[in-house]
Amino acid sequence: MLTIGDQFPQFKAKAVVSLERGKEFLDIDSSSFEGKWKVYFFWPKDFTFVCPTEIAAFGKLDRDFRDRDAQLLGVSTDSEFVHLAWRQNHPDLKDLTFPMVADIKREISQALGILDKNEGVALRATFVVDPQGVIRFVSVNDLNVGRNPAETLRVLDALQTDELCPCNWQKGEKTLTAA
Repeated sequence: MLTIGDQFPQFKAKAVVSLERGKEFLDIDSSSFEGKWKVYFFWPKDFTFVCPTEIAAFGKLDRDFRDRDAQLLGVSTDSEFVHLAWRQNHPDLKDLTFPMVADIKREISQALGILDKNEGVALRATFVVDPQGVIRFVSVNDLNVGRNPAETLRVLDALQTDELCPCNWQKGEKTLTAA
């Protein structure tokens, strides 16, 4: 599995970016959103139970991520058409403002090393990537355990200070000074 300090892999994929007819899809790649921090979060399958709770929770924090010059990108191994159908039919996903990336060939998930060995789907993995494309944070959960998007935002805040941040540090609090 790729980890801290590794370069996020190059990719090209289709993403769902809108429910507006004719504007639903966008081609994106690893150079999209250049100069921004990127938060990639992967989920196993569309039309499941834990996944929409996480996706909606990230969606509620999207403005906070954008305020920190970070772009959210949700990814699963489902196609862009499945993503679109799910967004159209799930009330908590209709108003998402970040791309839902289709990793249907599993190229991104495989390059990252986050494919579940038994199910062949992406694990619940989160990657915070700096503007130079370097992975700065990784978290991976079991398929049936949801993650905490607020914690991802807290970690992004800490990474952006480029200072020593103690346990449970929150934005606005003092950082540590090396003696």
